[in-house]
Amino acid sequence: MRIPRFYEPTQLAEGQLHSLSDTVVQHVCKVLRMKTGDHIHLFDGNGNEYSCIIEQADKRSASVKVQATRAINRQSPLNIHIGQSISRGERMDYAVQKATEMGMYAMTPLFTERCEVRLNSERQDKRIRHWQQVAISACEQSLRNTLPVINPADKLQDWLGSVEADLKLVLHHHTQTPLNQMATPTSIALLIGPEGGLTDEEISMAVDAGFQPVTLGPRVMRTETAPVAALSILQYLWGDLG
Repeated sequence: MRIPRFYEPTQLAEGQLHSLSDTVVQHVCKVLRMKTGDHIHLFDGNGNEYSCIIEQADKRSASVKVQATRAINRQSPLNIHIGQSISRGERMDYAVQKATEMGMYAMTPLFTERCEVRLNSERQDKRIRHWQQVAISACEQSLRNTLPVINPADKLQDWLGSVEADLKLVLHHHTQTPLNQMATPTSIALLIGPEGGLTDEEISMAVDAGFQPVTLGPRVMRTETAPVAALSILQYLWGDLG
């Protein structure tokens, strides 16, 4: 049976006794019903992983003893920053979850012209926290030890003017240069539009900001499918897949 993994944003040391956070206690004690003597793995989000044994567990608290610590690098050498137009509900959750599993470095949720989601500042903060938790859960499942950055939501124009990368790409039906003919980058900014697509004006704005239009094939993908397909190709060409 696979040993459960949980995120604890604290650097630990071998032999240390550590009280688990409330979120982890909820999963360990109430969901999985783990007991004293059971083993779990913790990771701190900065590349460190810890093998632990449960010393004490009840409905409200739990503590573990760290048996071993190790730094394991499972981060892709390719730094991919996704500008993802915000979609509704589970579609955005899916994009965050799968992009995290595929090794993205950062994601910035974007407000675009055809974006149907409108959020005030309070709701924006709540959604960002939610997407961060989605990313954490994806890291726990995928054995990833570093957390991706989920940035505050931004306007498309502002993001285009501020993001930096060796290679900037915007998903579009027209491709100027095939991906496999481009120079090998170490960082990529990838712009993905909403369900209705980016407008012609937004595409022009992206091109003016140094983004190259690129297509992934003859079929139109949903906005939550596009990052999965794009990351698969980019990681295969220049990252750590294959």
